[in-house]
Amino acid sequence: RKEFVDLYVNYVFNESVRKPFEDFMHGFLRGCPARKWKMFLPVELQTVLQGHTEFDWRLLEQNVEYRQYKASDRTIRNFWTVFHKLPEEKKMMFLAFLSGSDRISGFGLEYFEFFIADPQTENPDETYPSASTCSFILFLPR
Repeated sequence: RKEFVDLYVNYVFNESVRKPFEDFMHGFLRGCPARKWKMFLPVELQTVLQGHTEFDWRLLEQNVEYRQYKASDRTIRNFWTVFHKLPEEKKMMFLAFLSGSDRISGFGLEYFEFFIADPQTENPDETYPSASTCSFILFLPR
């Protein structure tokens, strides 16, 4: 039985995926030669490929630049009060709404900057918040 289990586990985790994995590895190494990746420790390589997954949300607040707003404006104060009360999952969803990804690049949150701008619409009560993911701008109506 032990031999059967060992052979079965080997088949499921190694043999059955060998060809697709080799194809993936061949394509990946064509675009990203292995000599470049050898300079990273495994944990560093994971961060480069996957991005950061743990955040200091207060640092995010400190890195914001405001357009047509000041940090002391009531809309901004209310936004951050609500944001900091959100569960972690909702904060990640906000990050995806803002940037197109729920991860931060390998540089880290201390280098991630975004903008909060007033879209200056005629009737802000009828305007939803929107985002420009390419420019990291949150358009937040008053």
